Amino acid sequence: MGERLNRNERGADGVSLEDQVRILRAQLNEAQKLTALGELTSTTTHEFNNVLMTIINYAKIGMRHKDEPTRDKALEKILNAANRAAKITNSVLGMARNRSDKQEPTDLHQLIDDSMVLLEREMTKYRISVEKHIDAVPQVVVNGNQIQQVMLNLLINARQAMPEGGRLIIRATHDVAAGMVDLTVRDSGCGIPQEKLRRIFDRFYSTKDGPDASGKGGTGLGLAMCRDIIEAHHGRIRVESTVGKGTAFTLKLPAVKVNAKPAATAVPVLGIRAQSTASENPV
Repeated sequence: MGERLNRNERGADGVSLEDQVRILRAQLNEAQKLTALGELTSTTTHEFNNVLMTIINYAKIGMRHKDEPTRDKALEKILNAANRAAKITNSVLGMARNRSDKQEPTDLHQLIDDSMVLLEREMTKYRISVEKHIDAVPQVVVNGNQIQQVMLNLLINARQAMPEGGRLIIRATHDVAAGMVDLTVRDSGCGIPQEKLRRIFDRFYSTKDGPDASGKGGTGLGLAMCRDIIEAHHGRIRVESTVGKGTAFTLKLPAVKVNAKPAATAVPVLGIRAQSTASENPV
């Protein structure tokens, strides 16, 4: 009887159902990573293209005009664009170098700045005004790469929720009692209906019809990935949304304890519980 039950728990290929679930989960995690990588590549490519067009256009102006003031202005614009390209490169290289799953003390302010470098032109293009309200928060114990992935996902979602432009607020505060740092991304977009809000962290569920004009979003994997990452950091994520007014995602990340030994280096670098405006539900 025991053998019959054991065989019944195996698929046609002899692999146990438990192992099949484990394999499928690993494959899904890889798909989530590839999706995040694809969106990062798309974002970086667009940003670099904007920088290159600025350099090319001002180089042409400098070549056409012989007067010194015009050439000086063109060279200044080219220098500014090149410095911006360097920032983008450094941000991407920082993510590429940090490939481990190690969690360590990380400067959240630097993480936010690095994320915004990759999306600054995109926010400008879609007429999104960005406000940052960052308190004097302690470092957080996270994996920089992973938390930046979450941050980029939330920022892109916020931008997509405001197709006609709007206001994006990034806020960081220290919850001393809980030993956590709260990072909130709030938009003034269309909001999410309550019947959809409870499912937004489900894999392959999306409130969008597909990728937008920039090729981002619509897979239903982004927020599910965010949930997995934050849960792995022993953190939480809450979402509050009101139709017609906007949506706010709050990440609760573990803060470095005051008596903790300082790390040799702080690496710049993104769990999830879903909460509607009325309640908080674990996901």
